[in-house]
Amino acid sequence: MDGKPVAVKARSYTHPYVLAGLVPLVFFLVFYFYPLAGIFLRSFVPDFPAHFRIDLSFLNQIVESPRLHHIIWFTFWQAAVSTGLTLVFAFPCAFVMSHYQFKGKKFLTLCASIPFVLPAVVVAAALDASFGKDGWLGILNIRHPLVLILMAHVFYNFSVMLRILTSFWTGLRGNIQETAAMLGAGPFQVFIHVTLPLLMPAVWAASFLVFIFCFSSFGIILILGGPAYATIEAEIYRQAAHMFNLPVASFLSLLQIGFTLVLMGLYTAFSRKAVRFVPKAGQAKFKRPGKLMEKAAITGSFGFIILLCLFPLAALAGKSMVHEGQLSLIYYRAIFDNPSTSIFHIPPFTAIKFSFIFAGTALFIALVTGLCAALCLNHLDRIKAKNLAGFFDPLFMLPLSTSAVTLGFGIIITLDRAPLNLRSSILLVPLVHALVGFPFVLRAVLPALKSIPNNIREAASTLGAGPGNIFRCIDLPLISGALTAGAVFAFTISMGEFGATIFAAGPRTPTIPLAIYRFLSQPGAINYGQAMAISTLLMAITAAGFILIEKISSKGLQHF
Repeated sequence: MDGKPVAVKARSYTHPYVLAGLVPLVFFLVFYFYPLAGIFLRSFVPDFPAHFRIDLSFLNQIVESPRLHHIIWFTFWQAAVSTGLTLVFAFPCAFVMSHYQFKGKKFLTLCASIPFVLPAVVVAAALDASFGKDGWLGILNIRHPLVLILMAHVFYNFSVMLRILTSFWTGLRGNIQETAAMLGAGPFQVFIHVTLPLLMPAVWAASFLVFIFCFSSFGIILILGGPAYATIEAEIYRQAAHMFNLPVASFLSLLQIGFTLVLMGLYTAFSRKAVRFVPKAGQAKFKRPGKLMEKAAITGSFGFIILLCLFPLAALAGKSMVHEGQLSLIYYRAIFDNPSTSIFHIPPFTAIKFSFIFAGTALFIALVTGLCAALCLNHLDRIKAKNLAGFFDPLFMLPLSTSAVTLGFGIIITLDRAPLNLRSSILLVPLVHALVGFPFVLRAVLPALKSIPNNIREAASTLGAGPGNIFRCIDLPLISGALTAGAVFAFTISMGEFGATIFAAGPRTPTIPLAIYRFLSQPGAINYGQAMAISTLLMAITAAGFILIEKISSKGLQHF
């Protein structure tokens, strides 16, 4: 009697779904853990593998460098200020979105969400088109790099803060607040003594997540800030690519990883606490605005979100179609030209071509590895191997908490010798992109697999269907929508990835974000116009991808 369950469980560990987990595990070992280990060795054992001799002399450069001290301080300072500003602007909008029903609410939610899925280089280009020297609002003279950085971070992260706060605030509206009101508490007392304490874990969770994004910001800092406003992330790139000081770059990467992991741990802890505090009430009923103050609050939020989230994008598109004060498509036509003075040795259009090739390849890799990981984790959960599932699930999410610059840097310093000499391989870029997109595929597919009732698979197995047939005839059709959403996410992330690509891409295989960065770095109206045109194209691609994901989600994939 005791042996049978053990035998069944042993056979379950050799199930094809469990064995499928070896695919993402090997992928992670080679392209995530091995590069990170390489960063560690380059920091402390620079002569490895020739000599295993620990060398800490580079620490003197860090200890004695006021510039590096300022960079570390500034990284935390700008992330804290950016997070605080985002919270100040998102909090009142979250109140409106969680309490009232009004026309255009879905459209407003979509508008608020689009900036976050845009590549950082597009965000920087949009802010430059709005407030730069020749921007639509250039008359406001908002040209200080620090001000533009903070504005860009608010623009980029507003939707994250808004979505998290709106979701939890909507869940809080229920019996507890009604009971407090019945006992004589006024609206202000209910908010201070009931709503706010329950909402605070969600506020902290959202704040830590936004802080992480601002802390590891790279494209925005690099384009808008320049050397005078460098962060740890930008300094890693400078030390590695410009100074060739690999020990200092490696140490800063380790510092970045350590800080990010601590911040991600705090975010996870507060997220769990927030979920635990949300009362299990029924569907919240949104109010129709009746009072003048309510209508004013909705109008103000509507106008603010449109101005914050859509105006810079409209300015970006507008700047790409205006030449010498007149409507013109000259900048789009210039994308296909290759003048002798171009900073490219190949036509800029080639960057678009390579972006699509890399994104398609990354999509395939991320889809295969993400699906295998989801099948494995779901089966481990089904056979009650929760310890293993609980170990591998956060393990597979680690790329989300690791800076793309660190990943790219680690890969180029480790995958440069046999048998994994990929530095000059065209596969290096899509492999890096797939690693970044993999967690999104996993998070899309795993909930869909968990939603499939076990008795359907058991009935098919009883009728003689093997694991292959069950996957092909049951699992695959039921998760096709989630797979599509994950694929679109992986594709759009690859199209806009910048931090790792700036290390991994070769000079003759540029991507769209690299083309934008190079054009913005060069003087001249044509270069600037081409940057606006390519940014607009990339904005359209990523926005279309997000809208597609939203439509898929509305058809029964709310968990995504």
